[in-house]
Amino acid sequence: VYSISQRDGAMVTVQFDVGEEMGPSLVKLNAKIQSNLDKIPPGVSMPLIKPKGVDDVPVVTLTFWSHDVDEAALRTLGLDVLQRLKEIETTAQSFVVGGRSDAIKIEVFPERLAGFGIGLDQIAQTIRAANSERAVGVVETGDTTFSLQTGAFLRTARDVENLMIGVRDGLPTYIRDVALVTEGTDDPTNLVSYYTGPAYDEHHDDELGFDAEERAPVGAQAVTLAISKKSGTNGVSVANEVLGYVEGLQGSLIPDNVHVEVTRNYGETANEKVNELIFKLFVVTGAVTLLIWAALGLRAATVVLVVIPIVILLTVFAAWLLGYTIDRVSLFALIFSIGILVDDAIVVVENIYRRWLLQGECTGECNIDAVREVGNPTILATLTVIAALLPMGFVTGMMGPYMEPIPALGSVAMILSLFAAFIFTPWLAQRIRPSIKALDRAQKKEHKQAEALKGFFDWLLVPLLESKRKARLFRLGLWLVFFLSLALFYTQAVTVKMLPKDNKPEYNVTINMPEGTPLPETANVAARLTELLRELPEVTALQTYVGTASPFNFNGLVRHTYLRDKSWMADIQVQLTPKHDRERSSQELAVITREMLTPPAREMGAKIEVIEMPPGPPVLQTMVAEIYGPDAATRRQVARDIEQLFVKAETIVDEDSYLQDPYDAWRFVIDRDKASRLGVSVDDINRQLEMALGGYQLGDVKTERALEPKFIYLQMPYALRGQFGRLGQLPVPSANGEMIPLTSLGSFEQFRVDDPVYHKDLRPVEYVTGDVTGKLGAPIYAILEMEDLLDEYTAPDGVRVDTNYIGPPAPEHLNSALEWTGEWTVTYVTFRDMGAAFMVALILIYILVVWEFGNFRLPGIIMAPIPLTLIGIVPGHWLFGASFTATSMIGFIALAGIIVRNSILLVDFSRHAVAEGMDVKEAVVYAVCTRTRPIIITALALIIGSSVILSDPIFQGMAISLMMGGLVSTLLTLVVIPLGCVKSGSSLLVSTAPEGPETGAQALATAQTGSLSGEQDRPGVLRRILSGVGDLLLMAVEAAWFVVAGVTRFLVGLIRGRKSKTGNAPSAGKAMPVAAAPAPAPAPAPAPAPTPAPAPAPAPAPAPAPAPAPAPAPAPAPAPKPVPAPSRKSAESPQPQKPKPAKGSAPAKKTTSAVVSKAVARKKASPARQADETATKPATPKKTKARSAPKKPAAAKPAPKKAQVKPASKPATPSTAGRKPKSGGRRGIRLKKPGGTEK
Repeated sequence: VYSISQRDGAMVTVQFDVGEEMGPSLVKLNAKIQSNLDKIPPGVSMPLIKPKGVDDVPVVTLTFWSHDVDEAALRTLGLDVLQRLKEIETTAQSFVVGGRSDAIKIEVFPERLAGFGIGLDQIAQTIRAANSERAVGVVETGDTTFSLQTGAFLRTARDVENLMIGVRDGLPTYIRDVALVTEGTDDPTNLVSYYTGPAYDEHHDDELGFDAEERAPVGAQAVTLAISKKSGTNGVSVANEVLGYVEGLQGSLIPDNVHVEVTRNYGETANEKVNELIFKLFVVTGAVTLLIWAALGLRAATVVLVVIPIVILLTVFAAWLLGYTIDRVSLFALIFSIGILVDDAIVVVENIYRRWLLQGECTGECNIDAVREVGNPTILATLTVIAALLPMGFVTGMMGPYMEPIPALGSVAMILSLFAAFIFTPWLAQRIRPSIKALDRAQKKEHKQAEALKGFFDWLLVPLLESKRKARLFRLGLWLVFFLSLALFYTQAVTVKMLPKDNKPEYNVTINMPEGTPLPETANVAARLTELLRELPEVTALQTYVGTASPFNFNGLVRHTYLRDKSWMADIQVQLTPKHDRERSSQELAVITREMLTPPAREMGAKIEVIEMPPGPPVLQTMVAEIYGPDAATRRQVARDIEQLFVKAETIVDEDSYLQDPYDAWRFVIDRDKASRLGVSVDDINRQLEMALGGYQLGDVKTERALEPKFIYLQMPYALRGQFGRLGQLPVPSANGEMIPLTSLGSFEQFRVDDPVYHKDLRPVEYVTGDVTGKLGAPIYAILEMEDLLDEYTAPDGVRVDTNYIGPPAPEHLNSALEWTGEWTVTYVTFRDMGAAFMVALILIYILVVWEFGNFRLPGIIMAPIPLTLIGIVPGHWLFGASFTATSMIGFIALAGIIVRNSILLVDFSRHAVAEGMDVKEAVVYAVCTRTRPIIITALALIIGSSVILSDPIFQGMAISLMMGGLVSTLLTLVVIPLGCVKSGSSLLVSTAPEGPETGAQALATAQTGSLSGEQDRPGVLRRILSGVGDLLLMAVEAAWFVVAGVTRFLVGLIRGRKSKTGNAPSAGKAMPVAAAPAPAPAPAPAPAPTPAPAPAPAPAPAPAPAPAPAPAPAPAPAPKPVPAPSRKSAESPQPQKPKPAKGSAPAKKTTSAVVSKAVARKKASPARQADETATKPATPKKTKARSAPKKPAAAKPAPKKAQVKPASKPATPSTAGRKPKSGGRRGIRLKKPGGTEK
């Protein structure tokens, strides 16, 4: 609660919390005022409550100027046009600035009043009595009823001057005998002028055919119409409708010699920004599509190209449901989302194509299994991104609603992209699957890329994994680079601020003359400064407002600029050319304006402030020092001293304070004794002087089309009011009817005007303000500089001024103190809440990773790249010359969830590779080689999506954080994650290796339980907390997974049904192509006899009996689909001694990736090593392993033959073989296996 108290009134400003509804807030405020009306002292008027909100800010302002029409006529015309504009339903509060209202002035002369013995009270009473009309009743005459009215309103100046005041010596005395009655305008209290700049003609179309002289007015009389919009309406459509309406009035209501200029159009600027961002939205979509085309091919790019608009449109629909509008911030959220929403689709599409390349055939079953293969890590990665974004939606203060669309719409886009990746992407990929020839070409290309990646990572990772010394040196260098990056903050090479200023098409210059300066002198100063501003080539037009406030904007709403109505106050509104047509930004022009106008303004005794539109929440001023102290004199002296310290500070400009400059006023001191003896009361004397000095309204005259009252003023002529000798002759009637001259009742004396009293939350306070400029243009650096200056300052009460950063001094603190507010408060609250959001995001990500992997150490490895993003973010800001802002922090927090996705994919693949029997080092190299391509593609998509917003001043910080942080952290992830996995290899093995012959669910539960806690009977508190949170998250994931699983099964059935209709699907008694294609059937095709198959295993004699019967049937099956797979043959060449399986048994062929290292291939080619692994791993109900041949014939029983022809028993791949079934509530596609078959 803020308040200011002055001699003639007071104003209280009540500020509600952000997000409070206006209606209920006004109800509570009125209830509080009404319940305390009994405490208002006598003589104080009833409080007037006026709500002010963002919807009161005008979106369109129109300036009417003319060389031929005076300001009174311009105001009348403006009121007429404004009345017509109110017919538009979407317009709200509107007003006219400038001009002079019509009025009837009765100018009395003291000498005449004394001569006729008439006082001002008699004139006022006469006019009030005559200006009356009312309905007195109803009369009936015959069969008709009439209403009866009496009296008549005054309508013209002649009606007023012909009124009889009284009769003296038998002669009537009229008003015209003692006063001059004129019908015109009221006294000038403000002045609005219009100027054109050098760039006016270049950016204004000559539609009405004005000549050059008319097109270049200099100080033309003007008025300005300000139109605001209703809450919830579209500002672009409101502005267009208003301008279209006014254009239709030109030539009819608006005469040709009155020119209309659009001096503000927020609809145009918003539409321009929206169109620009929508264009960037298409650019990002096209760029990401080209990226996928170059990396995965045209068909995969087509899938992504179709997914992006679907997700964007669904996100826009969700924004409508959530109540968000399509504005600048929400569009930035959509552009930011494109860079991350394609991640799920890229991972799924890439894995589908990778599996097709391994199998050599584009089957639907392989498609579904490829989606299942990356399903859990993709879900977890998406949840981590949402966990990083959502906490930012709870930022408090005015910055919260400003940035809220980014986390909200970003999270919605991620959820929708996950469903699209699991449902729509596989379906579309299957519909536009490549041909066999294209797949063969892609397989060869894939083999080359895999060999290149294998060679690169063997060169990069293997030395770090095998040499502890090199690993230590790498970690040491990483820490060194990390701290050097943070040192850029300390050295101020990278500055920190709230938000950078935007390149706006306008800015304001406020002029404050010494208190008491008359209106003409202030107008002269404003005109001289305006002439200097007209020298800037980027200026199109200027408007000066003297004695009245210019139409306020959002910044002026907070600063109360609409109260600048004193004669010593003036504003200059500067309009610039569009930002695309000028080289210098509005911020640069503001600095030039300040340097240009400050010296001449000081010579004329004026203080100026150059006010730019703030990029974020508006504040009282960038630098605000609130001064507290023991008494008023001490506070004011400290405020003056602090203002002088502001002048000494290098980074602070536009220094000012709310202290009132000393100035004098006049008072008529009444001699109470003498007045009482003469029969004159003090109230009579006050009323006589009030009427004589002007502004005393006696009523209004009634006209036919009056849009505002036409008042009747009783006053002395303007020239006589300052002559105290003439004013002293004013007659004052006494109780006995005698006229007493005013000089006989007292005398005029000069006195010093009292200073206003300010309060904040009921505590007296003084304000010192200033702006910051230069490279260190942030309040924190100015505050640090002021702290050094304050160390040498001693307050008048003999103490050092205590400074407070996050709140006022304690109420019991009685010494001098100050609190830093302004932009610093917004900066502190925003970064504090974002820091808290970042911590919450880290905790949520940690919980999700622990819940998924069942290990407390793995989350540390997975989340290790998060702080490493600063290695790219901070130097990136230094390279681009940008400040670290609130949007930079948003990018950093969002990047925490994005970068964890890559870590999860790498760790998940490493775990499964270890479960398949690989060594930890080999497993991490295999995982890096396999997942590098999707990781790089998603990182490039993020960089491309962020690059288009790099040119925006406000969101540049977020773009730099996402681009540079994403690039560096992605590259470091490919090294840091393998090092972390190798260092904690035992933990990785424990959490994935089978424990015994129990079921897969039991094995996984045992492994997870063993890694989580040593004592299963007495779980710790942390584990119980994590278990509870995990259960809550599990419920949400289960619900989503049920939908995904159901739709996936529906798509599987749809694909099978289409295949059965087209003849592609085999009959129930034949093996599926997915099982036949990778088998080595084409090689032994010339030998129809299957009897050699069981020869290597003589123990199970009955096995060959059923084999010869089906042997001839599958012989021709592989012929129509010869799938060349040289890479797989080369991988199998070291294993000729392995027995060939029967048709119904699990195929023994290895479907390994081309990126598996040679060491892994050699390991799997060793029969002794395989035998050792087989002996140490008892059979468990897991999926079939394709990496080693069974020791016993798989056809020992006829039952497995039928089981093997089911789609679920397809050959396993290196990434899926040996994977344990999911336990608990995590759903998966369960695959049946033949009983008794060791796989």
